[in-house]
Amino acid sequence: MSETVAPRRKNHTLALPNILTYGRVLAVPVVVGLMFWPDEFWMRWTALGVFTAAGITDFFDGYLARAWKLQSSMGRMLDPIADKLLVAAVLLMLVADRTISSWSIWAAIIILCREILVSGLREFLAGLKVSVPVSAVAKWKTTMQLIALGFLIAGRAGETVLPGNVKIGLVLLWISALLTLYTGWDYMKAGLKHVTEE
Repeated sequence: MSETVAPRRKNHTLALPNILTYGRVLAVPVVVGLMFWPDEFWMRWTALGVFTAAGITDFFDGYLARAWKLQSSMGRMLDPIADKLLVAAVLLMLVADRTISSWSIWAAIIILCREILVSGLREFLAGLKVSVPVSAVAKWKTTMQLIALGFLIAGRAGETVLPGNVKIGLVLLWISALLTLYTGWDYMKAGLKHVTEE
């Protein structure tokens, strides 16, 4: 009598795409530590370098996971968390050192509130076994956030290379905040019908 044995699922926890995601999480305290001294320009440039490398891994981890068929539950769970940790930590540091100040703090608040709202909505919908795919506009939003934060991390150090660097970063931050509102509303529309069914 033959027994059918279910094929074992491969464990992709230590696959390269996931390792890139782990690296992005580990980059958060490194970038934050380097940003504690805004007047030490070499530290700001180093923070920008680490942040840029982390941003690049955000593209490659998903791309490689799909191309090599290495998608995993760990990757799907940790990838958006890594993005939000990096963005939130950098925004807090930029507000603390007054690179982001006055009315521009509202752009940071919009971005942070949307990320918390969407995370809560995704968690709720996951309990209902409803998935909310990431839209193309949401990907552009993330890209715009990373570019804006790159300019702002460079901060006053960047002004020595590109006059107006901080202003450029703040304009891009507001653009990303507007995209954040748009994509947040998209997610809310997708989720509200499931919330109001009860």
